Amino acid sequence: MNLTKLLPSVLLLCAMPATAQQTVSRLNDELPRQWEKTPQTSESLPEDNSWWHSFNDPILDSLINKAVANNYNVAAAVKRIEMARRSIQETQAGYFPTLSLNGGWDKSQQSGAIESPKVPSTRSSYFSLGATMNWEIDIFGRVKAAANAKKAAYNATKAEYDGVMASLCAQVATAYIQLRTYQTQLEVAEKHIASQKKVESMVMARYEAELADMFEVTQSRTVLYNTETSVPGLRASIRTLINSISTLIGEYPGETTAALSKPGNLPQYDHTIEAGIPSDILRHRPDIVEAEMTLSEYAANVGIAKKDFLPALSLNGTIGTSAHKAGDLFGSHSLSYSISPQLSWTLFDGLARNYHTAEAKLQLESAVDSYNLTVMNAVEEVDNALIKYDSALQSIDLQKKVVEESEKSLQFAVDLYKAGLTDFSNVVDGQLNWLESQNTLVELEGKALASVVTIYKALGY
Repeated sequence: MNLTKLLPSVLLLCAMPATAQQTVSRLNDELPRQWEKTPQTSESLPEDNSWWHSFNDPILDSLINKAVANNYNVAAAVKRIEMARRSIQETQAGYFPTLSLNGGWDKSQQSGAIESPKVPSTRSSYFSLGATMNWEIDIFGRVKAAANAKKAAYNATKAEYDGVMASLCAQVATAYIQLRTYQTQLEVAEKHIASQKKVESMVMARYEAELADMFEVTQSRTVLYNTETSVPGLRASIRTLINSISTLIGEYPGETTAALSKPGNLPQYDHTIEAGIPSDILRHRPDIVEAEMTLSEYAANVGIAKKDFLPALSLNGTIGTSAHKAGDLFGSHSLSYSISPQLSWTLFDGLARNYHTAEAKLQLESAVDSYNLTVMNAVEEVDNALIKYDSALQSIDLQKKVVEESEKSLQFAVDLYKAGLTDFSNVVDGQLNWLESQNTLVELEGKALASVVTIYKALGY
């Protein structure tokens, strides 16, 4: 092959604009124009990412601030960003030559008997000092393409960090809401225990007055003991959640137990959700941004693989001095040097580069598929969260009526029982229904709040 004729064509190819990478459509289908419409959904966007401030709970604000500052997952994500930044700098170092220094003393003896038994051996002894340079000149953009790939990987780690932050804030808020839910249920149980003790005392008094039988006494006590049985489990759940929150904020349980053990009300559950429009998640969801940056990295890798078909131009040089005596190292006859520009070009490698390029293209196509799947899952998560939140709000409105009517029903049953106009079993049913309806209402309020957290996490805030 005549290399002198082929080289100008290659150089002309390298001088053309960088349009080698195949343009791919990142989204196979258009996104919906709006979310599933609910009365609580707004097409505006939050002014900042601190969505938890809408709960107006200073304790929750404090916990999230501590988590952001202390959590070990966040700290690890920060270090991964720094490692990716250093990787960019390491790749960009390829723009510069490599320099090395060497120096030493050498003493040797060469056998003369190799030629003839009578030839005397030769001895030498000298000092040396020198420098070596190697520089691959990036005229074909190999180093630049590698640096672009590292930059995309760096942006992906930044998106991963944003995802860790969003997940952490959501975890803290969800655990805090669950804690307040259990504490509210504990408060409900304690109020019902007090009420049930009064009923048990009333039945016992009627039994002593021979107006009731022991069966009614045992019924009243069964209801009371069943309610009391739920208290240890609730308290254990509260302590467990406090431990979980402590881990999330990077503190040992003892430091936060006192503050969180004090009963607190559930935050306000009725919110107007600033959800924006579906296309907004492309900019705000960290996993989508990370998938896009990963796609860019693979696209850059395709460019790198194609550049492997081009020659490499490097410049090697050495300079040094050597002399029998150290004092003569810088004499006029001690200097030696060499400069050797080299153009290397792999003409055949068993099609390894072809296979590598094909592999890089398949990785890119796989990244496109992953990107589309990530976007599709994100839209589904937001829609599902909005639907669940709307459903929870409707259920709360209906459950409040159930609580109101069950309380009235119990009071009617007690009054009729006192007058001897109904069985005590109706009082028992009324006690159980009222307790169950109140617990259900608390659970629904907790679910509504958890849905708010899920919505903002799904939106990428």
